[in-house]
Amino acid sequence: MQQLVLVFLGGGIGSLLRYLISKNLNTYFQHFFLGTFIVNIVGCLLIGFILGLSFKNNYLSQNQMLLLSTGFCGGFTTFSTFAFEKHSLLSNGHLVHFAVYTIASIVVGILAVALGLWLSKLI
Repeated sequence: MQQLVLVFLGGGIGSLLRYLISKNLNTYFQHFFLGTFIVNIVGCLLIGFILGLSFKNNYLSQNQMLLLSTGFCGGFTTFSTFAFEKHSLLSNGHLVHFAVYTIASIVVGILAVALGLWLSKLI
């Protein structure tokens, strides 16, 4: 039961923070959802760092992992919104924006995970 509460709390905090960031940043660029991009990239960096710490001599407990990675990062990042935004761009004929946003999200996301793993080794 404690583990469910930790995931719930982490997810709620992550979702709230994602909402606030996306609400404030998605309006700055036409056809590029900056808020969603930022939360997904920061989430990739965080999960790389968190998992890296966990892999390193069990630095984090299982409960801390559930709260931070499954809960917070799971609630903070959003694949469904990412997919909806891609559909919106395609439906409106913005093929270049679709391609740039999709490729940038995937490539930068993978690099952010790698950076997070690398940063965890410095601790």
